[in-house]
Amino acid sequence: MTGQDPESFRVLFVEDDERLASLTTRYLEGHGLQVTWVGDGRQGLVEALKGRHDVVILDVMLPGLSGIEICRELRARAAVPVIMLTALGEEADRVLGLETGADDYLPKPFSSRELLARLRGLVRRGRGALGPSRERLRVGELELSPRDYGATLRGRPLALTTSEFVLLRVLAERAGRVLTREQLLDLTKGSADEAFDRSIDAHISRLRQKLGDDPRHPRLLRTVRGAGYLLAADPEEPA
Repeated sequence: MTGQDPESFRVLFVEDDERLASLTTRYLEGHGLQVTWVGDGRQGLVEALKGRHDVVILDVMLPGLSGIEICRELRARAAVPVIMLTALGEEADRVLGLETGADDYLPKPFSSRELLARLRGLVRRGRGALGPSRERLRVGELELSPRDYGATLRGRPLALTTSEFVLLRVLAERAGRVLTREQLLDLTKGSADEAFDRSIDAHISRLRQKLGDDPRHPRLLRTVRGAGYLLAADPEEPA
């Protein structure tokens, strides 16, 4: 990571629309970001795996490899924050991107100002700028380490994205307490205008998969109908 200034960081932008890439890169660089633009999916994956960037922007439709394929491969080998761009903006595309491991999404056409705000929010979370605690958290057999974004369940490491870790940490810090979607959005965003994500449900679904929770009868990450979600302080207690 580059320093600790949330206004200055390195971005990898994988986008095959040269005009859009040029305009967006110019805007981001005008706000202090260091942008590397790549127009091909395979080259984008190679660049992303070098570990030189603080955040990656992936277009869904790319020559060589799609943004979904890049994200899937990247998630298996790195934890860098990823934001997906989709031309269609349809729910199925957004959910697929999130389930593949993206931390956030933005439909085209998008506002450069909103993209900048979302990038800053992702980097702040990645640098541990959110949350009051830096100590290890234990909830039953789940253990979280906010200092290095590590997580284990029954001693087994969990491969979590930055956004997944932040969401799980928020729930763990309030284990046994029901949190509404609105509260989760508020607790996981960097500032009032930087949305964590508009699909809390998709992140919850991915977390359940990684926790090995039965989606129909979850023991750890429970849904309270009409209220929200909670992380069970004692998974053995009946829901």
